[in-house]
Amino acid sequence: MIATELPPDLVHQREEIKGYCADAGLDFFETIFEMVDYKKMNELASLGGFPTRYPHWNFGMEYDRLEKSYSYGLHKIYEMVINNDPCYAYLLNCNKLVDQKLVIAHVYAHCDFFKNNLYFAHTNRKMVDEMANHSSKVWKFVRKHGYDKVEEFLDRCLSIDNLIDLHSVFFERRENQTASALDAEETETPSSNRFSTDKSYLDKYINPPEVIAEQKRKEEEAAKEEGKKYPPEPVQDVLLFLIEHAPLNNWQSDILSMIREEAYYFAPQGQTKIMNEGWATYWHSKIMTGKALTDAEVIDFADHHSGTVHATPNQMNPYKIGVELMRDIEERWNTGRFGKEFEECEDLEKKRNWNTDHGKGREKIFEVRRVYNDIGFLDTFLTQEFCREQKLFVYGYNDRRNAYEIQDREFKVIKQQILMQLTNMGSPFIFVEDANHKNRGELFLRHRHDGIDLRKDYAADVLKNIHAMWTRPVHIGTEIEERTKIISFDGNDYHVKDH
Repeated sequence: MIATELPPDLVHQREEIKGYCADAGLDFFETIFEMVDYKKMNELASLGGFPTRYPHWNFGMEYDRLEKSYSYGLHKIYEMVINNDPCYAYLLNCNKLVDQKLVIAHVYAHCDFFKNNLYFAHTNRKMVDEMANHSSKVWKFVRKHGYDKVEEFLDRCLSIDNLIDLHSVFFERRENQTASALDAEETETPSSNRFSTDKSYLDKYINPPEVIAEQKRKEEEAAKEEGKKYPPEPVQDVLLFLIEHAPLNNWQSDILSMIREEAYYFAPQGQTKIMNEGWATYWHSKIMTGKALTDAEVIDFADHHSGTVHATPNQMNPYKIGVELMRDIEERWNTGRFGKEFEECEDLEKKRNWNTDHGKGREKIFEVRRVYNDIGFLDTFLTQEFCREQKLFVYGYNDRRNAYEIQDREFKVIKQQILMQLTNMGSPFIFVEDANHKNRGELFLRHRHDGIDLRKDYAADVLKNIHAMWTRPVHIGTEIEERTKIISFDGNDYHVKDH
């Protein structure tokens, strides 16, 4: 089944809910809703929400997983929305009307978040078209170089797609200077030292392959003679460094650039998962309970909403934490339970009943939605009282009892544990430290150890894939069991030694 337009009765509900959302102050892109069956919904989910993606086995594997999970009754995707202008949203055709209304309100809140949150400000608002362009380019490379060769390189790129600088939203991110190879002559020329151009057909004229190769050779020789380390400062955007300095073919550089562009597009969604889902859940509950529900729909809504925010003992539900913290912020700023005077009050009874009728709660949560990501959100607004009310704690595995159990209820420990899980979206901080290690053109990476060791099997695979692009030995410095180690791959064997 292909996506279809909404039936007339649902169009009426959509327009009604859209009006409620606009009256509440939500500001969203035009949103196009389409109806799909569960097979199409699973297909879209496996493709990251986009109708067209480049060919890769991982998408098929994810589709198979979702199909089996749906068939066994383990999951059901109610909606999907794409950060784009206009936004595209998909509704499941087997949902009840009350579910469709809930989802529509939820989607409009997501679209408001996409449009107004600072971390989405630099995302590509025409990504649906861009994904289709990426697909057509990859298919052209497949026809020219063969499916297996292109897929193997895609595997390598996707294994390192988290090696970007997630926090570059506050400064102008330096784009790679590699022009598209689609209309240029594809040679074995390295892709560094290029002049940027928006017109790909001009690339072969302003970046002659022989000139680029000679410039790179001279720069490398000069660096070796001077004995200077390059880059002069550590570079966190490893993908960009490889695009500009690894001896990639033009088609390989183009694919790596696509993967990097998509990684930056998806990054804000990972950085704001709790806030985004909390914001959408807050508004769908407000709109439904205050405006859109009929008497006959109350029980079904309560049942499905409670399933959305259900908290399990062994994991953090972003919907639950997000919506409860949004409500807590609104309540605190309505009653004035913030600031120096409140914090320094030692009378517990007075603090419990504190109410200055400040009345700025709604204004505050709109401000929070605009300027924070998950780390700032939780670091700033997570309080000891909130943790106690929500029964948050740190748990771990007890080897003696062969079971998971509560290890700590201390607020500082809980907060530190949550923030550590969210930092860099749970990925390790990896930097390019030296591209001419030992004066032999070898690549040296550095892992910034934040209390969690690198998984050696993951590190080995990453080094192998980077080596395939760099073509010379690759090393990474890290800490393993509180000892500084260097893990190396020379193209044949792995080595681990003390630094």
